[in-house]
Amino acid sequence: MKYSAIKLSIFILILSVSTSAFSQKKKTIKQTATLTDRQFWLQQMDKMVKPVLYNLAKDSLKINMPKVTSIHIDNKEHRIKVQYVEVLGRVLSGVAPWLQLEGGDEKEVALRKQYREWAIQGLKNSLDSNAKDFMNYDIGGQQLVDASYVALAFIRAPWLWENLGEKHRLLMMKSIETTKRFKPVFSNWLLFSAMNEAFLAKFGYSWDPMRVDYALQQMEQWYVGDGMYKDGSTYAFDYYNSYVIHPYLAKISEIIGAKVKDYNSMFEKIRKRNERYAILQERLINTDGTYPATGRSIIYRGAAFHHLADMALRNALPKQLSPAQVRCALTAVIKKTLESPTTYNNLWLTIGLYGNQPDLGDFYNNQGSPYICTNIFLPLGLPASDPFWANPAAQWSAQRIWSGEDFPNDHSQDLR
Repeated sequence: MKYSAIKLSIFILILSVSTSAFSQKKKTIKQTATLTDRQFWLQQMDKMVKPVLYNLAKDSLKINMPKVTSIHIDNKEHRIKVQYVEVLGRVLSGVAPWLQLEGGDEKEVALRKQYREWAIQGLKNSLDSNAKDFMNYDIGGQQLVDASYVALAFIRAPWLWENLGEKHRLLMMKSIETTKRFKPVFSNWLLFSAMNEAFLAKFGYSWDPMRVDYALQQMEQWYVGDGMYKDGSTYAFDYYNSYVIHPYLAKISEIIGAKVKDYNSMFEKIRKRNERYAILQERLINTDGTYPATGRSIIYRGAAFHHLADMALRNALPKQLSPAQVRCALTAVIKKTLESPTTYNNLWLTIGLYGNQPDLGDFYNNQGSPYICTNIFLPLGLPASDPFWANPAAQWSAQRIWSGEDFPNDHSQDLR
């Protein structure tokens, strides 16, 4: 009995040690597999963008890209025709700062090298009238919008422009100029015309100051206070201040401000309004990364925070917002808007906010439309050493407030 008891004790001890070792090994494996925020962003960007740029580089985008439209579509055939320039501009405008960046760890450098190759070859295919993926810019008014995102991509990544080659640069310029034939809707669309002119101005082509002036003066008339603009003659509570208005005004101000001094006082107002709206944007992000699902184009997912991402990229965040808290808040948005198992269908983004939600689509949405959410990845254009990435994780406003922390109140600012 005594001998058996000793054997049993030894067996239990061995089992305990083995279990502990296995547990520690499992824990080590789990810790090794944990991604940094930057690695997670790169992973999600790659998953989203690869089907577009890989297929375009292989001259097979029009073959493999689904011809899906909103169930509320107004003109299905036309919306499918314009979806290719649409997806090109929306994807490139979001990844452009990262394509412009140099350096990083070995895996990131290799990934960027691959994407640069795909982007350049894809752009060349889109401009080659003999290629299957040749893209016309004169099909309809929507292409005024889409051309401006292509223009914005080149503005954010001059590397793309420099490496496109003289022949294709000329074709690209003429393609964007082609959209001047379309009259912009009396809304944020005025900024699309202005962005195309800013592109021409930046890269040394003749540009039309009147199209820029009209957009800037009209947006000034539409400013309503507290960092927000009307999108046309009436105010709507949606995310167009972020989808388009603030990021476009910021970039147009930067380029045109370097050309003329006529708008200095206006551009200073725009800068202050940029800061105020960034504060509001950060406070809209709930503790779990959700945000109010209101307004048209809600299927643009993370592009609802295009402006906040752009402010982080430009190191223009107001003093009330630390780069780390913005990183963590945007990471939560990326996780929430992409976590649904129906976010993708055969590798392509679905129409919806949390997965496939067809009824959330608008009459103008096609397969290319949701890819504007790529613009939430703008801060990948900052190096890993930047405080946005390097600083320790920090709680954002909603987390601090809803945990019971005593927190400063928020007050409106007119800024007219």
